[in-house]
Amino acid sequence: MIRGVRGATTVYENNEAEILDATEELVRVMCEANNIEPADVAQVLITVTEDLPSTFPAKALRRIEGWTFVPVMCALEIPVPNSLPRCIRVMMTVNTALQQEDVQHIYLHDAVKLRPDLKLTKDS
Repeated sequence: MIRGVRGATTVYENNEAEILDATEELVRVMCEANNIEPADVAQVLITVTEDLPSTFPAKALRRIEGWTFVPVMCALEIPVPNSLPRCIRVMMTVNTALQQEDVQHIYLHDAVKLRPDLKLTKDS
């Protein structure tokens, strides 16, 4: 079955190291929570808010073993007034046996504000 797995996180500053570390953390937690292996991933779309132009967060996935051949694309999030600043969002398309209601969507740091209704978030 093909499912979408969502996640989001925030950073304090617009700098490459912080963006890459936060993106890597988010992807690792998403994979751990949903038992995802790189071979299960069809594609990953990563968006950032317009206040994070210092790097492509997709570079973070290349630091994770096994992710060399996973297609990853970055895009700019639409600039909605009063939206959460310094936010990185991930949409992962995966092959999984999980039912849609069993998928664990992950929201870290200030991004927990985006979906407080979901059953699993991690405030770190």
